[in-house]
Amino acid sequence: MSAVVPVTDRYQRPLRNLRISVTDRCNLRCRYCMPEAEYVWLPRKDLLTFEEISTLVDVFMSLGVDKVRITGGEPLLRHDLPTLVGMLAPKPGLRDLAMTTNGVLLADHVSALRDAGLGRITVSLDTLRADRSKTLSQRNSHPQVLAGLASVAPAGFTDTKIDTVAMRGVNDDELVDLIEYGRTVPAEVRFIEYMDVGGATTWSPDLVLSRASMLSTLRAHYGEIRPVARVDAAPADRFLLPDGTVFGIVSSTTQPFCGTCDRSRLTADGMWFRCLYAMVGTNLRDPLRDGASFEELRGLIGGIWGEREDRGAVDRLAERDRTPFVPVAALKANPHLEMHTRGG
Repeated sequence: MSAVVPVTDRYQRPLRNLRISVTDRCNLRCRYCMPEAEYVWLPRKDLLTFEEISTLVDVFMSLGVDKVRITGGEPLLRHDLPTLVGMLAPKPGLRDLAMTTNGVLLADHVSALRDAGLGRITVSLDTLRADRSKTLSQRNSHPQVLAGLASVAPAGFTDTKIDTVAMRGVNDDELVDLIEYGRTVPAEVRFIEYMDVGGATTWSPDLVLSRASMLSTLRAHYGEIRPVARVDAAPADRFLLPDGTVFGIVSSTTQPFCGTCDRSRLTADGMWFRCLYAMVGTNLRDPLRDGASFEELRGLIGGIWGEREDRGAVDRLAERDRTPFVPVAALKANPHLEMHTRGG
C-alpha cells in the first residue's frame, strides 16, 4: 500500500472512519428504519466483490482511514462474510475492524468471524421484551438475537457494544434494564437518539428521547453519573455510573457531533456518502471497474473529501417544523437514500 497521506475536509475533519455496507438486505423490518411494505433492492450484479472492497479500503487507508466497520442491511446475510474479514484484518495500519449486526444470525457465525480476524462486534438491541421486539422489528426473532449476544464473549470477543435506539413512549422504560443486561453479556450499552434519516418515514419529534431525558431517568435510579473524558471522535458521549459501569449516548438529534465527524459510508454497490443526511453520493464502483489506477482513485476520493462541508445533523437541528427528512416517494425512486442501503 502507498504511504499514508492524511486528508482533511474544509472544517479540518480527517478521513478516519469508513463504514462499509456489504448488503442492503435485512431479515428484520424495524419500524424506525424499514417501516414500508415494499423495497427496491440493489441489483446483485452491482454489488462490490470482496476483492473490490479490499482495493477500495487500501485507497481509503492511504488517505488516513484506520477504522473500518462492516454494516448492512444485515451484514451476515452476505454469503461467506468471514472471507472478507480475512482479507481486511491483516492490512497494516488498520487499527480497528468491527461489525454491526442485528444478531439474528450471529451465533452461527461468531466463531468464524473471530477466527478470520474481526476485532469487535456491536449488536443492535432495542428491547429485552419479546413481545415488544416483535412489534418493533415485525419479526419473531428475539430469542436468536439474545443467543447471538450470548455467543460473543465465549467466542473471544471483548469491547462488545449494544446499540439501542431509544424512543419516547416505545422503550424509554427499559433504559435501566438494558444497562443491567449489558453487565451480563458483557457489553457496553449505547443509547441512540431517534434520527430522521433514510427510511425513518414515521419519525416525529415527539418520539425523540433526548440525552437530557435519558440522563435524568438514569440518575433517578443510579445517583451520580459522571462524563468520561473523550479520547477520540466516536459519536457516543460516554458516562460512568457510581459502580464504574460505562454506558454511552449518541445524541445526534438534539446535540449533533458534526464538528468532529470523521466517518463516511460506502454502500454495497460502491456509492460513497460523506454524511447520513447527504442526498448525493459518489459512484466509486464504475471508475474501479473501468480500470482507474490506485492513484486516480486516491485523487478522486481525497479531492472530494477535501471539499466536504457536510453538517447534516446541525443543519436539521436548525430547522423549524421538522418532519421526516425523506418522503416515501423519494425513497422508492432512490434506494440509496435508505438507511439500510447506505449503512447506519
